[in-house]
Amino acid sequence: MQPIKIETEKGHEIVQRVILAQIEDGSLQPGQKLPSVVDLGTSFGVGRSTIREAISALKAMGWIEVKHGGGTFVSKVLPTLQSSSRDPFEETKNIKEILEVRIWLESGSASLAAKHRNDADLTLLKQIIGEMQQAMELDHTQMSEQADIDFHLAIAAASHNELLNTLMSSLTSKLTETIGKTRQLWFFEDKSSSALLLKEHQAIYEAIFVQDQALASKLMQTHLQKVEKVLNRNEK
Repeated sequence: MQPIKIETEKGHEIVQRVILAQIEDGSLQPGQKLPSVVDLGTSFGVGRSTIREAISALKAMGWIEVKHGGGTFVSKVLPTLQSSSRDPFEETKNIKEILEVRIWLESGSASLAAKHRNDADLTLLKQIIGEMQQAMELDHTQMSEQADIDFHLAIAAASHNELLNTLMSSLTSKLTETIGKTRQLWFFEDKSSSALLLKEHQAIYEAIFVQDQALASKLMQTHLQKVEKVLNRNEK
């Protein structure tokens, strides 16, 4: 008998499911403002990154809207159950294909972020860099992976392009899978990779800070292509 792999529901998936259920049963009405990320984190007993990940997924499905500086709201026009399940990345299992999409999508995202970022965007990115530093010092794998995901999503948000942000939000669950797997491969090959990854993220942040669009795009592309090369070497 072949072993059966039982998938454990992740924290952000539980938060996402509960909020969606509250919208569907009318506990949360269209146009209603949701509690802050901090308050939701307290209610669910999880960290802010978990709440942000759940919100990103619900936003990608059309159930909620995020207004920069204004908060998070239930969408005024709710999607149908059929349309909300149409996630273009939902059935994608090929890590290489996901990385190829990320390279082109995120290099453009970094360029737009450098052009449109504001002080709030820079503050969030700098905070996440700090979380990466802390995770490296503590050798905390899960914290490090989550900070990595948060960094890339924060750059998409800093682009202030709703379509691009939605596409990145749709990739959230796949980001969780691919970042975890590729980081394991990378760290197996090079024990100093943790410090190298931090430096690469810092360089991308600095390019966005000085609004150098070409450099931000190039650094992001190079960063993700290195991940792709590690994956290709381990497939041989």
